[in-house]
Amino acid sequence: MTTPLLEVEDLGVAFTRKGEPDSVAVDGVSFDVQPGEVVGLVGESGCGKSVTSLAIMRLLPERGVRVSGSARMEGTDLLTLSDSAMREKRGRDLSMVFQDPLSSLNPVIEIGLQVTEVLKRHRGMKSDAARREAAELLERVGIPDPRRRLDSYPHQMSGGMRQRVMIAIALACRPRLLIADEPTTALDVTIQAQILELLKELVADSGTALVMITHDLGVVAGLCDRVNVLYGGRIVERAERHRLFAKPRHPYTYGLLGSIPRLDAPPGEDLNAIRGSVNDNLPWASACAFAPRCPRALEKCTEITPAPELVGGRFLRCHNPVPAEA
Repeated sequence: MTTPLLEVEDLGVAFTRKGEPDSVAVDGVSFDVQPGEVVGLVGESGCGKSVTSLAIMRLLPERGVRVSGSARMEGTDLLTLSDSAMREKRGRDLSMVFQDPLSSLNPVIEIGLQVTEVLKRHRGMKSDAARREAAELLERVGIPDPRRRLDSYPHQMSGGMRQRVMIAIALACRPRLLIADEPTTALDVTIQAQILELLKELVADSGTALVMITHDLGVVAGLCDRVNVLYGGRIVERAERHRLFAKPRHPYTYGLLGSIPRLDAPPGEDLNAIRGSVNDNLPWASACAFAPRCPRALEKCTEITPAPELVGGRFLRCHNPVPAEA
């Protein structure tokens, strides 16, 4: 393994409100990303995936939020950089594809201006050169008639095309790290496949490292090298993709994989489901957060925090994991 491009260590994010207990969204998350690697952050909505990415990008509000830990990119802790230094890195060295392109793109500004802005800011291009480069970027991400589309507004484009524009903006400065937060949400299956294939090609061509955030394990099946499974703001299992899909050990990972519909299932067979919701959890400080929903829960799961273990290259946080031969 080479030196990690990004090292996130003991990252914590808590939302504070006067007179009320803190709401902990991320609780000691640690992972790393190697140059050119695709790493997945997987879990249900509310498990802390998006907040983790926003904390790394320094896009959380300053008031009412407490961030702890570190996020080092090539030795530089992004969380301690000054605002001006972080603005220099954001968009140039690391970029993000946001979950909803319709709300992320400015609705009253032409697409061309939104793409050229980052080229002028970080690459020092003049207007004409930036516009030519913007058209090439749109063509690269598969938007037809890119020169004409530079004069379009976001509402004049389909959801898939808006998502491609977001990817073009994120890749404009050839960043070394790209974070994609649910890039296929609200898109139909055909467009989802096109966006995922596009991301795969761009990573392969440019050598950019990618952090893929999703609630759908099926999305990462053909894309990620390593997968981190989050629950209640903590990573409960981490493994190489093929090992994770072949032998999930944490009951939560096992449940997520079991809930995916299978083409070879008999007609009328019920889907497996994880009981309860993400709100049915216990504090990690004194228990396993997943215990109220876990079919393998023991008495100590509600009394003792499971210690993280590293067995055969697999990270696991569980008192009673699924047997390896299951």
